[in-house]
Amino acid sequence: MQNNFRAVTISHKTAPIEIRELMALGNDQISHLLSYFKEFGNISEALILSTCNRTEVYYQSGENKSAEIIRLIGMENDVDNIGQYEKYFIDLDDHHQTVQHLFNVAIGLEAQVVGDLQISNQVKRAYQSSADAGLAGPFLHRLMHTIFFTNKKVIQETSFRDGAASVSYVTAEMVKDLGAEIINPTVLVLGLGEIGEDVCRNLMDAGFEHIYITNRTAHKAEKLAAECGFGTIPFNEAVSKLNQADVIISSIAKEEPFITAQMVENLNILGYKYFFDLSVPRSIEDEVDNVAGALLYNIDDIKSKANAALEKRIKAIPRVKEIIKESIAEFSTWSNEMVVSPTINKLKGALEEIRKEEIARFLKGTDLKQAKMVEKLTKSMMQKIIKLPVLQLKAACKRGEAETLIDVLNDLFDLEKSASNKER
Repeated sequence: MQNNFRAVTISHKTAPIEIRELMALGNDQISHLLSYFKEFGNISEALILSTCNRTEVYYQSGENKSAEIIRLIGMENDVDNIGQYEKYFIDLDDHHQTVQHLFNVAIGLEAQVVGDLQISNQVKRAYQSSADAGLAGPFLHRLMHTIFFTNKKVIQETSFRDGAASVSYVTAEMVKDLGAEIINPTVLVLGLGEIGEDVCRNLMDAGFEHIYITNRTAHKAEKLAAECGFGTIPFNEAVSKLNQADVIISSIAKEEPFITAQMVENLNILGYKYFFDLSVPRSIEDEVDNVAGALLYNIDDIKSKANAALEKRIKAIPRVKEIIKESIAEFSTWSNEMVVSPTINKLKGALEEIRKEEIARFLKGTDLKQAKMVEKLTKSMMQKIIKLPVLQLKAACKRGEAETLIDVLNDLFDLEKSASNKER
């Protein structure tokens, strides 16, 4: 197994959201690309991760395929002039750098909100797609399970995943908590900027039956609703829907408040109605909090909770990096040993052929008891003889000198010829 793991990536660190949206891949598009890789791409293993913050293709190949992959991403998204967007992509052509990057992404160090809780499940889904497509081999299987084990260790030993560290995630968690107080609440999300979209995606697993979203651009609302399984309402009917909603989340960009205290006073509030204002400038008047039955949380209330969690996560980063370093070292040892595994098998095969040939000559005319004794003795000798070369090969892996020793063993025992003879 060669060290030829590579990646091509575009993320929030390299491109604005408008460009990332152009390059994002849905489930069907990911399936198309994986099928292409398997049939025509000269790629043995691959993983495609596409979220609102990044689109990344990891692949194992003897040659750099990043330029071709970027063109394929453009084709999947009907982007004709893909060349002008290549500057937003990063080409990771170094095996060890690519492994490190995937660890950092999967654990949450590269997330827009450090320690992002969603990324772990997103990586698991990407891995499942690779496995379903037959593009997860021994290398990727071992790598992903090492990452999942590392993630569990990070959760158990650090505060890196504690609390909610983004405004959208805090909002979604607060709304989910209301589910314990309100039976089957109706949730209305007003405005689908970046933060509004994130809130919707964070609410996907809330289990609420009645979530409605609205946006001035209807197409955007319909697309997100289809992704999340929510309902939509026309933007011009948003005010009339306030009466039916138990929870209103507003991230509307507007100079003047979209929801006023007078508007809320005219609503028929029998119990409580919860308002979350995520906008700057504010889209819900502060005076709404004075209306009987109305509870208002503004951006500052929510940010204070997010900032406290973020501080804890940042303090945990040094320990998280140590855990990742330990895991990568362990994975690299396994990966390097896989490189010498074929040579070890060839050496065992060559010695076994010599043993069988000599036994065949010696055992002519001997009885069964003698044959068993000789078989046992010679097998024990072979195991002891091969033990030192195997240990030396594994030690050479750690020193980065495996190729030299492989060449020496191939010459000494003519392993290539022995292997070809065995195949015939």
